[in-house]
Amino acid sequence: ENVLQKTPAPFSTNLYDAFISPHTLNLSSFTKLMKKLQEIHPEASRDKIVDALLQVRKTNKGVLSGLSISSIVERTSVIL
Repeated sequence: ENVLQKTPAPFSTNLYDAFISPHTLNLSSFTKLMKKLQEIHPEASRDKIVDALLQVRKTNKGVLSGLSISSIVERTSVIL
């Protein structure tokens, strides 16, 4: 029994947590970003906002990281 308990699992909880954490943070930022953009552009559908965000990401070498939320909002608003 003790031998089995000491054998590490192929996917340990720590590895899983380390993998999930960045996505959870991104989701939180995304939620805040969507809320802000929906307040500024109530006429725009969620899909339209997401499409605009994807365009901003595409023009920024495929990433949004490194940009401030206000910069992302500004760039997305220009598209919307």
